[in-house]
Order: sequence, then C-alpha cells, then structure tokens
Amino acid sequence: MKKIKSVLLSPATLVAFALTGLFYLLGGCGNQEATTNAATSGQLSSDERIPVLTAAVQNKSIDLPVHASGILTSSAEQRLSFKIGGVIRKIYVDEGDVVRPGQLLAVLDKTEIDAQVSQANQALLKAERDLSRVEGLYRDSSATLELLQNATTGRDVAKETARIAQFNQQYAEIRANRGGKIIKKLMNEGEITGPGTPVFVLFETGNDDWVVKVNVSDRDWARLNNGMSAQVTMDAYPNTVFSGKVTDLAPAADPASGLYPVEIRVAPQGKRFAPGLFAQVDITPKQARNYAVVPVEAIIEGDGREAFVFILQPDGESVRKTPVQVAFLDNNLAVLSNPLDGATEVITSGAPYLTEKKKVKKMPETGLTQTKQQ
Repeated sequence: MKKIKSVLLSPATLVAFALTGLFYLLGGCGNQEATTNAATSGQLSSDERIPVLTAAVQNKSIDLPVHASGILTSSAEQRLSFKIGGVIRKIYVDEGDVVRPGQLLAVLDKTEIDAQVSQANQALLKAERDLSRVEGLYRDSSATLELLQNATTGRDVAKETARIAQFNQQYAEIRANRGGKIIKKLMNEGEITGPGTPVFVLFETGNDDWVVKVNVSDRDWARLNNGMSAQVTMDAYPNTVFSGKVTDLAPAADPASGLYPVEIRVAPQGKRFAPGLFAQVDITPKQARNYAVVPVEAIIEGDGREAFVFILQPDGESVRKTPVQVAFLDNNLAVLSNPLDGATEVITSGAPYLTEKKKVKKMPETGLTQTKQQ
C-alpha cells in the first residue's frame, strides 16, 4: 500500500489562496452588475420620443366682429391746389384759420401767365386778319377754297389757345369752395408748386360729418355691406362707445397695401372731435364665417395676436410648427383668424419641449405623468 505524503502549507501561503478566491468572487459579481446596467440602459434609450397630449382642431361658424383701426377725418376734407405750376407769390391764411366760401387763399406770380395770355391774344388777332384777307381774295377768285379753309382753321385754333390761357390765368389762385378750417398748410410763399400739388388741407366744419377710414382684408370686406352698424372707440374718450355706420366700401383694393378701404360715419354724441384722432372700429356682420378653434394650451410663443401651434403630422410622430393669428379667446378655447388647412390635431401638453426635428409619442389623457426631453 502506497503512502500519501501530507503537505503542510505555511500560514502565508494560506492567506494568499484566500485573497485570490475573494478577488475572483468580487470580479464575477462586478461583471454581472455591469451587464445588467448595460441591458437596462439599452432598453431605456430604445424609445426617445417625447410624450405629448393632443387635441382635435375644431371648425365653428361664428359671427366674428370685423376689428380695424383708423384715423378720424371728415368726408368733406379737401386738398386745395393750383391748376397750373408756378411760384407762390402770396398766401393769405395760416393753419387753424376759419375760411368762408369763395375766400382767396393764395395766388401765384402771374408774370409768366399774363405774358402767355397776351401772346395768345396777339396770335388770335393775327389769325383773324389772315382769315379776313383770304376771304376777300376768295370772293375775287384769287384764293382757293383750301386756303380759305386753312385760314378758318388757324383762326379757330388761335381762339381756343387764347381761351385756355385765360382759363389758366383765372386758376392761378386758390379760393375756398366751401366754409371750413385750414388744418394743414403744406407750402410757403416763394416756393415753386406744380399742377395739382396740394397747398392746403381744408376741413369742413359741418355737423355729423365725421368718418373713420379703415382698411380690411378681402375676407372681411366680403362680409360687410353699407348700412351695417359699428361700434367706435377712441383713445381720447376711453369710456365712451360711439355709434357708427358703414357708409362706403371701396370697389377695389389699395395697390400699395392690398387691403380694402372702408368708411364708417361716426356721430359725435356731444363730444368734441378733431381730425387725426385714433379710433378703433368693431363691425358685426350678419354673415357667419368658419374659424379654426383650438385649446388655449396649444398656443405658444404668443406676441399680441401672433402665436404658434405644433400640428401633429399624419405619421403620428412628426410635428410641424405653424404660425397662427388669435382672433379672440372663448373661455379655454382660442379662435384663430387664419385656417389650419389639413390639420386635425394640435399638441396641447409637451409643446414647450418640441422642435420640428423632435419625434413625439401620443399619450392617453391619464397616461402622461411626466414629460421627458430628448
């Protein structure tokens, strides 16, 4: 029988073996925990969409008032000018002066105009002498019928030229054709003016002659008619609402602005009016119009009536940032002036975290407990 020799280990060797086993044990546990963390991290990063709540875009037929602003003026306001050009010799009125019908307001230097009248009269006299001489020759059969006709035409042309010169001489001055007040003097003595260039703005001082001129869009213009009632407010009288009536609708848009001018006649109601007062007008048409309606929570980046909404795209994950104009608020709803063509849903919760590059995940109403940003 073979004997097995026993090996005696020193205390130092036993300690080394014990430490080695402990290191192996700890290393195995660490690798398992790292593997678990990596798996968990991969699971969380697999869905980075932002959870949001949405609401349907509603379309309602509303009698929305037409809101516009303009300047108070007179329907009889006139811009007075010379018919011909020249040097202004004398101005007889100043701003704020009250004038009567037919009063002389300004005259041009008539040196050149008088010379033109004299020249035209002399030409007319010569044409009449030529015609008289040709008529005598024609009676004696010394001139042809053609010469007589040419002389007659020359006399008629000279007569009309003299009449034009005399007419222009008459309108080398400005007279008030109605009573009123000079609210603006646009030129001074010694200046050169052209034909039709305004020199004065005359404001008639009659009663019930005040109007507010505003500009509206084509959609609002189509809903208005003459005779519609209007409410007018002014900064000068903040606690007073003036009654008005639509009196004129422009048949065409202003080429410069693309808007349609509308005139509203306003009753003073015992208040003192002055041209140039700023006024705001609200007109309620009888014809309703369809408006897009969204929850107030969908409105972001509001600046006055201008704002934005995020529209959910058909794929259910993409969004589009769209500018809107808020017409007015109806409790917790925002009525929009511009249509949201093709939009069915808007983002109501989670919109502050969105951009058009983000992806979203539509959540049920009770399932959104927190919002996660990418």
